[in-house]
Amino acid sequence: MTDPISASPSAPPPAPPVRPAVVAISSQVARGGVGTRALSFALERLGHPVWLVPTIFLPWHTGHGPSTRIVPPPELFAAALEELAAMHAIAEVGAIVTGFLGSPAQAHTIARFVAAAKKANPAIRFVCDPVIGDIGGLYVAEATAEAVRDVLLPLADAATPNAWELGWLTGKPVGTPAETVAAARALGPAQVLATSAPAMMRKALATILSGPDGALMAEHAALENAPSGTGDLIAALFTAALLSGAPPETVLARATSATFEVVARSVRAGADEMLFVPFQDCLVRPMANIAVRRLAEPGRRAPAPLRR
Repeated sequence: MTDPISASPSAPPPAPPVRPAVVAISSQVARGGVGTRALSFALERLGHPVWLVPTIFLPWHTGHGPSTRIVPPPELFAAALEELAAMHAIAEVGAIVTGFLGSPAQAHTIARFVAAAKKANPAIRFVCDPVIGDIGGLYVAEATAEAVRDVLLPLADAATPNAWELGWLTGKPVGTPAETVAAARALGPAQVLATSAPAMMRKALATILSGPDGALMAEHAALENAPSGTGDLIAALFTAALLSGAPPETVLARATSATFEVVARSVRAGADEMLFVPFQDCLVRPMANIAVRRLAEPGRRAPAPLRR
């Protein structure tokens, strides 16, 4: 039987670029757009193979109410991560992203995995999304939140807290853009992407990126009734943009624009979850016009102008 592909008279399409794999360690839900569902869909749509490691399984996320929680036994969770770190294929990995944890013990297991993976492949970046709470308080056990703060964040190259989490983790105020930047500097990782942060415009929210080259802010309209999972989505997009080698302002603009567009379209459709499938092209070619500005920081030299 003739192979229809090899029999085609036209030249084969060029192979897509090989992008680094990403290890996504977070919650797994049967229905919804949070945790590893958001991380893996966005990263794979952008061309990154995903190694998916669930920290907990739920029928739906906690925003829809209580449900059965299945947390992997600690010894099996640890054994699986040890095996992943020892694989020769760890050389394919460009980043590790962590999100919602099912127990405090998982933070220590993940810390050992990050150390072992980086020993085998020093180029790996560790992005910690400290998924611990939001306005209204913690939605994980306090011991789990403390483990994220004390065990994982000190190892992270980058972090993506929302503003409330940033305030809780640092004990600092986050009521203004300047306070948010100061708290981000105190968090520890070299790059901190603070989401749902105070904006300068009215009826707006900001995403603020603090890094070695200064602080940047992107603003967008505040959306009512936004579905859960926006933090997971922007963590995935931020990680992909970092791996692309783009400058910080491009990293911020890409991650913020794509997240805002998917969320806005999902809200407009009246969805109770983010609609990744119908709006997946927004992840690749976002059309939302997000302005990025540099923020001055007392005690730091004047920021360089934005690269266009």
